[in-house]
Amino acid sequence: MAAGIWISVWSFFKFLPFFFALLLLGIIKGALFGPWAWLIMTIGISALILGLWPMHVIWTYYCIIRTKMFGPIIKLLLLIAVTVILVLWLIIGIMGSIFAGLAYGFLAPAMATFDAVGEGKEKLLLHCFLDGTWSTITGSCTVVRDVKDMLLHSYFSIMDEVHLHAPPDGKPYEIRLLHIPGAILAAACGLVVDALMFTLIALYKFPVMLFKGWKRLIEDLVGREGPFLETACVPFAGLAILLWPFAVIGAFLASIICSAPFGAYAAVVVYQESSLSLGLSYVVSSVSIFDEYTNDVLDMAPGSCFPRFKYRKDEASSHGGSLSRPTSFKDNHDVKKAPQRVTSFKSSFDEFNPFKLLDLLFIECNHHGKDLVAEGVITPKDIEGTKADKVSTGVLNVGLPAYVILKALLRSARANSDGLVLSDGSEITSDNRPRSKLFEWFFDPLMVIKDQIKAENFTEEEEAYLEKHVLLISDPKRVKENLIRLPSLSEQKQAEIEAFARRLQGITKSMSRYPTSKRRFDVLVKALSEELASTMGGSQSANGSRVRKVRSGIVRMLSQRSQGKTTGIRGDDHEAQLTSDVNTE
Repeated sequence: MAAGIWISVWSFFKFLPFFFALLLLGIIKGALFGPWAWLIMTIGISALILGLWPMHVIWTYYCIIRTKMFGPIIKLLLLIAVTVILVLWLIIGIMGSIFAGLAYGFLAPAMATFDAVGEGKEKLLLHCFLDGTWSTITGSCTVVRDVKDMLLHSYFSIMDEVHLHAPPDGKPYEIRLLHIPGAILAAACGLVVDALMFTLIALYKFPVMLFKGWKRLIEDLVGREGPFLETACVPFAGLAILLWPFAVIGAFLASIICSAPFGAYAAVVVYQESSLSLGLSYVVSSVSIFDEYTNDVLDMAPGSCFPRFKYRKDEASSHGGSLSRPTSFKDNHDVKKAPQRVTSFKSSFDEFNPFKLLDLLFIECNHHGKDLVAEGVITPKDIEGTKADKVSTGVLNVGLPAYVILKALLRSARANSDGLVLSDGSEITSDNRPRSKLFEWFFDPLMVIKDQIKAENFTEEEEAYLEKHVLLISDPKRVKENLIRLPSLSEQKQAEIEAFARRLQGITKSMSRYPTSKRRFDVLVKALSEELASTMGGSQSANGSRVRKVRSGIVRMLSQRSQGKTTGIRGDDHEAQLTSDVNTE
């Protein structure tokens, strides 16, 4: 045991010179290339925010006024709230672009320098000097493009739903004016009480988190567990020990900030329960909830010394609501298993990288798109609609990704899988999926749909009917022309198939709103549209030189695919290089 400790300590000190050399090199590259990245991000993002802000103001007001989802009172409150948000967005957005540019311009070269000595890299010295130079400049341009996608595509897609969608029961949502004064009073009390008490609790537990964190990190260093698992990670984890106080300060500030939504939630309780006393009871109970939560996180004694009253008429919701912690870490503390060594942090990251799912989705879209063109399902009109950037309704933009996702769900249901079986044979389950809220928002509904499909036990004909329905649901006329209703379909099963199609298309639309997905999807649409146009004889091109250019590009893409590469689709995407290459065949 003593020998192992000394070996770990020696490994730590042995890598310190390399660590500081890489850190110095990263700082130098950050000083050389950081200002350019900062200028690109600051000027690009600020110009987008300022240029589009008047249009955002006008369109936001218009959509709120014209929507049928809300009644007059809610519309008035929304207009007041939106005014504040739009003004704050203008200030925070521009200031955020300045600080984000500074952070990215300095950190990107430094992180790329450290990543250059990772596993599987050749010519380490060359990569140490080159990585993080030009990639920092292109990365800053990618950030600006993502912001542009958010301000144009994502914003208008969301506002279109607000403007065009009607409430399910046909009646607009409205609020009860009688309980508004009580809700405002409860929210004011909650903000004051929670801000004071959360600050005192966080201040009391500040040293506990500081010293317990140091203790755990040092234990991991001695036992070569956690961030100290691999020798190459020892210097970085050593830096984590030095920077741990800053993490504790960040947690302290986050505790103070979170008091605002906790306190404001009292207004929701008053309105939902139609009782001011229950709202005030929640204000007192929220302190106990926060105290108990922090005890669990810091592995302190369970429970809380603060009172916790009933703040819901339904007793169960007072203790199992979204703001309270459903289970305690303390429950599993006594049966904690011995830490297990894993092969590599980097291999685990690559295996569970959510971008891999996006890459496989795009590859499958390309593969199935060619088949659908051969069948005549995808037409030149679809290509023209895609090129015209009709993102919200196109067969290629929404129908084809939903079609590919349905294929994966059917494949998973046939394999009786607990997760999602991808086209390359790998499987994403609840145990190995990325621990990201954004990913869970898409993954969990897909698992529900998969279980429902498995329970329906569709025949092959019904599965084919469902696939085409998902693909063409955005065009009701083509649904009638291309789909012949199967005699085996009952009215109930027909309604279920239509519900599956609508839900899958809704999920695909939501996925397209996130900037990273939009950028990747643009690359796919460009490659797929050119390939489809070439397959149809180049009829979409107005001049012969462009046709020859498109065909030469397709030849290169097909030659790359024959070698098992995916750079034809992902070559323009810097983030896609983080994932492993996948064979498209």
